[in-house]
Amino acid sequence: MENTRLIVKQSLSLSGTVDVSGAKNAVLVIMASLLLTRGKSVLKNVPASADVSHMIKLLEQLGAQVGFEKDAKIMHVDTSFVDKYKVSPEIMNKMRASVLVMGPLLAHFGQVDLALPGGCIIGARPIDYHLKNFERMGVDVEIKGSFLCASVKKLTPQRLVLEYPSVGATENLLMAATCTIGTTHIVNAALEPEVLDLVDVLKKMGARITIHPPATIEIEGVCSLHPIEHEIVFDRLEAGTLILATAITGGQLTLPNANGYLMETFLSKLDEMGHSVSIGKDGNGIVFRATKSPRAVSFKTSPYPGFPTDLQAQTMANLCLCQGKSLVQETVFENRLLHVRELEKMGAQVSVECNMARVSGVEELYGAEVIATDIRASAALVIAGLAAKGTTIIKGVHHWKRGYEKLEDKLTKLGANIWLEEAGEKGVFEPVVNYEKISQEAESF
Repeated sequence: MENTRLIVKQSLSLSGTVDVSGAKNAVLVIMASLLLTRGKSVLKNVPASADVSHMIKLLEQLGAQVGFEKDAKIMHVDTSFVDKYKVSPEIMNKMRASVLVMGPLLAHFGQVDLALPGGCIIGARPIDYHLKNFERMGVDVEIKGSFLCASVKKLTPQRLVLEYPSVGATENLLMAATCTIGTTHIVNAALEPEVLDLVDVLKKMGARITIHPPATIEIEGVCSLHPIEHEIVFDRLEAGTLILATAITGGQLTLPNANGYLMETFLSKLDEMGHSVSIGKDGNGIVFRATKSPRAVSFKTSPYPGFPTDLQAQTMANLCLCQGKSLVQETVFENRLLHVRELEKMGAQVSVECNMARVSGVEELYGAEVIATDIRASAALVIAGLAAKGTTIIKGVHHWKRGYEKLEDKLTKLGANIWLEEAGEKGVFEPVVNYEKISQEAESF
């Protein structure tokens, strides 16, 4: 049972400058891609989130040697002795990204056995897009209860057409195709910045990859790939979360290492609300200034470059205090409106019908005891708590730890009144003094 919680008190006018961490959604798949190589690789700008710890354990279980300098954000991965292709359910059930080892292991061993992935409860996230296309490449797939067993004598190049531009399927198929002799095309591929970061990594390894508009990835398979050194792209979702925390409190924020060109659809909505957004030369650096009277806006989530589903909950928290009515349509995950009931505990006026939420702005929110149901919901509740009168107590902190690297410290630097608490031996909650213990607790979920 989780014995940690986040405490948030009203904190107006956040202000300052912070650096954004490396992208969780990029580093996890890039760590998996190292299984395509044999030797020592170095990754830089690696966030110390719980999900990264899960992936380290997964790689080690397969035989890799991993060293992580958390303060320096540098990870050393030696895949010279990887000799296993089976991943235990204890590892697989902790995060959905674990399924991304399937492509590399099929490419290297021609076989993989893994439990079906776990993670948040934001939706079913079926891996049909992965499996159907692996089968087209010659893979035999068998589901045995909660386990997936796949094998292939020789991967065959194909023209793979995705029904939906799934990020995970694109990445998995892309990694497998790099070592499939012949030419493979992935049509209707996801082209998120994190996918393009993976493409950069694979090219450094020696892969031959070309992207054709509007959304086709062409891969000419090679016999082998070599270790690399790479710096992980910034986390645009953490950047957006920090901006939205600043927006709801009426403050100012500078993110010197964030690229505004990779966040334009999201930033355009903030401009529509009445906030001021300045982007530096070539997109480098974002300066944000909040308006005191934000206007309601409507949006629909969609694959990149559309409005990101991973910023929907945090934006909705802001809309709860905007002037007017907003319509939010979630098109990516069927259960990604669970945060609504928690925001309602804080005084928000939101009605949900199927995948749409209608938000009527209110004058004030109030602190309450709430539960985070997924990573982005945890951030939304923190953002709402920063503007709410009184104290907000957030449970489900393991989601927060999975998705962010000490984001509460960055918010504190900006002036937020936020801290982690843990229950002592007698069940009394006290401020956290052993951060490593809390990280381990998050990893246990």
